[in-house]
Amino acid sequence: MTQVSHPQGGPSHAHGDAHGKASLGPLLCWAVVFADIGSSIYYVPGILYSNVGGLAGFFVLLTMIVFVLLTLKYAEVSARFPEGGGVVSVAAQGIHIWAGALGGMFILVSYFLTAAISCLSAIQYLAVVFPGLLPFVLIVTIGVLLLLGVLNWVGISESARVSMVAALIAFGSDLAVLFVVFTHVSFPQVIELFLDAFQQEAVTPTSILIGFAGAFLAFSGLESISQLSPVMKAPRKKVISLALLLVVLTIGFTSPLLTTLSTLLQPDASRDEVLSTQLISLLGGHWGSTIVQQEVAVSASLILIFAGNTAIIGAYHVFLALSRMDFLPSFILQRNRLRNTPHYSIALATGIPILVLLIANGQINMLGDMYAFGLLGAFALTCLGLDIIRARERRIQRTASTQPASIKTPVASLDALIPVSFEDPYAANGARPDSEAASSPLGRLRPLLAQWWRKLDFGLGILTTVLVILAWTIGLFSKPLGMAFGGSVVLIGVAVAVVNYMRQGRTLVLPTPLETRMPGSILVVLMGDGKHNEQVIESALQEAAYTQPIVFLYLSDQKLQRVPHPFEIVDPYLEDIEAKEAFRQAERLARRERVPRRFIYQLATPEKLAQVWTFVQPRDVVLPAALVDQAHEINPDRLRYEMTGNGRVAHLVKHW
Repeated sequence: MTQVSHPQGGPSHAHGDAHGKASLGPLLCWAVVFADIGSSIYYVPGILYSNVGGLAGFFVLLTMIVFVLLTLKYAEVSARFPEGGGVVSVAAQGIHIWAGALGGMFILVSYFLTAAISCLSAIQYLAVVFPGLLPFVLIVTIGVLLLLGVLNWVGISESARVSMVAALIAFGSDLAVLFVVFTHVSFPQVIELFLDAFQQEAVTPTSILIGFAGAFLAFSGLESISQLSPVMKAPRKKVISLALLLVVLTIGFTSPLLTTLSTLLQPDASRDEVLSTQLISLLGGHWGSTIVQQEVAVSASLILIFAGNTAIIGAYHVFLALSRMDFLPSFILQRNRLRNTPHYSIALATGIPILVLLIANGQINMLGDMYAFGLLGAFALTCLGLDIIRARERRIQRTASTQPASIKTPVASLDALIPVSFEDPYAANGARPDSEAASSPLGRLRPLLAQWWRKLDFGLGILTTVLVILAWTIGLFSKPLGMAFGGSVVLIGVAVAVVNYMRQGRTLVLPTPLETRMPGSILVVLMGDGKHNEQVIESALQEAAYTQPIVFLYLSDQKLQRVPHPFEIVDPYLEDIEAKEAFRQAERLARRERVPRRFIYQLATPEKLAQVWTFVQPRDVVLPAALVDQAHEINPDRLRYEMTGNGRVAHLVKHW
């Protein structure tokens, strides 16, 4: 996806107010994420018990440590990429554009199985209240998925406030179950059962690895926080931090305990093909009352259907993003005239989970085995991409620290180009630490603590990546069905992407951030009026030497008019046809001349050209002569005009 600038201040394409009215604060973000992750507790205990027996709760607790580390990385991904996109964005920037496509395929596999498992589990829990549903669970589940598809086609999308109601009800039900159980069973008794499980189950290195990999299923849904970035309130980093803190606290308190209690206190039900899909409800009924049992069943059904709908919404938005990136056919972008919704994308997001259910014949354990491939694959690519971005920035910081003061990037240019996702902590009240505060012991200690934390955070990030890749690798061997299904979907998706990409015969160029200035480069200004772009590009290429980089800056007047919805990937560049075509043209011509190049996309404002110029410090700015009046904030040493076949081209030369 397109990029945002980094805290170091490098320019990229700006979003400004393109995201419309941000509406989600920490509580609403928590609700949407909890409605996704929190639904896992209703089917994970039974699936895990079939693999690791009574140690299911232990492995959820063990994997909880990695989950906490993962939240730190997803918090940073959400802040860095305010347009959304999650794994697609971070993999495309950190690794390669095709890694972004691969990440999209991984997350689609996860979404397909989330929709299938969640809706199937919802009907199985509803069968606690209406036992007559049991023989028709598969048919009713397919009907629910079709209904969700129709609702999305009509345009009735998920509301964060409704999600909050569902999340609060489900969390309250979880607490109610824990309360009624602990009024009859003491905590020491639970510990004794927990320890007995280690004596009854064979604990081997292989079983530990398999259990560790399988328990990640309990935390599926974390990726949804990165899809909410476009609709978060400012300051975004604070909203993300508070929301994920609430997620960690609520999931950390309920998931390990409920998994442990539901499996250890109900071993017979955990082994039963039907009852193992209703464990949390049965737990509340056995130690509480029929009212508790039925209330948990209804609230579980509600939040599971919400999770299924979230997966459908997320899937069809990923389809749209991959199509805008030219990886999938353009017909996916088509919208119906009646409701203005992307009917083909919604049909795929709904139809494939139905096909998955039919292939698995409604066997939830089989679906669970198929799940880990896409989920852990998306986690792994996200972690790896973020680590590469961090390592790149660390290298740039080390290089900058060794430069003479006379050639370091001006601080003013950095401040001007920091986007809203990296707010200045003092910007709200205009106050900054004065010299006395900076010279105080606390003031001197603060930079050291910040530096220490950055090193620790980087190390923990590497450790998280290693653990997630380990879990994914284990799943490849321990869950052959998951590898077969997920691998087939990914291969088919990548094959379609390659064929579609080659058939179009054009290259997608993604803007990339400039983490540091590029003195001696040539800054080329492109516009939506493409008739001057070719002359400007060719003029710049004639000036450039083989080792001299060119920075192509596209100033766009395109702005997002609509208010974005949750899980929508809001990226002005991907919807800017003229900008993509201008960059394709620049890439084609620059590649022919073998000239190093970088691409920046900015929403045009009067001061934007001057800000980029100040940061990059090029020796020459090449632009159509008609734009010279808009470049009045640039102070070149010399202005030169060049006549071309399609008008004059201006050169603003500066010796820094």
